[in-house]
Amino acid sequence: MSALHQYKSAETQAPQPWPRNVDRAPVFSIGQVVSELKSEYPAITLSKVRFLEEQGLVSPARTGAGYRKYSRADIERLRFVLSAQRDSFTPLKVIGDQLRALDAGHEIQPTPRARVVASQGQVVLPNNARSISARDLADLSGVGVDTLERFVKLGLIAPDLGGYFPARAVQIVSVLLRLEDSGFDIRLLRSVRTGAERSADIIAQTISSQSSRLRSGDAERAIARMSEAGELLADLHREFLRVSLSQLHPHGV
Repeated sequence: MSALHQYKSAETQAPQPWPRNVDRAPVFSIGQVVSELKSEYPAITLSKVRFLEEQGLVSPARTGAGYRKYSRADIERLRFVLSAQRDSFTPLKVIGDQLRALDAGHEIQPTPRARVVASQGQVVLPNNARSISARDLADLSGVGVDTLERFVKLGLIAPDLGGYFPARAVQIVSVLLRLEDSGFDIRLLRSVRTGAERSADIIAQTISSQSSRLRSGDAERAIARMSEAGELLADLHREFLRVSLSQLHPHGV
């Protein structure tokens, strides 16, 4: 047997990466991939797909010009990752281990979802996390994942590249639900989030310009000042709103 024949024989016998028996022809652009997955995972973006590639969770082919090309198998692999993030509190490292196990032909056990704990009638974030999965956010706020996906589409909440939401999104979703129940068209509330982000930028610019004069050990002081400034701007916003409403109502607010 020639060396070339031995190489081809070994290549034929090598296990195919998961998922198996799915078309591996690289024919989809990254934009087409995002468009296909968007209805199931509204938070998916071009940046998120590139991020998952950087993490080694999907490996698209490249054209001669360097453009990414994805196969149907690549899309199913992305769907596995996105579902694991959305439906369970699964870190990307664990998802990567699961995919490597599947690639090797092993079966995997579903990762247990982080439990929501109740304390004196109040929900407690898993491990006091600073970020939570979509499923935990749904549990903590008492809504369905479809409602969260609607809020994401409207730009009212947004996950990070890892698919997790800031813990305070629980309070945000709760307020959004109350406003919607009161008759508000929440599609109009995107400007409220934009205003908050602009205020945060003002605070960050102000504190960072002053921090250059602080000692290197004063990072905690800078953080405290940012929090205090945030409360002051929130007070200012409330007073501006009261003035504006009083101008609409002759008897004041």
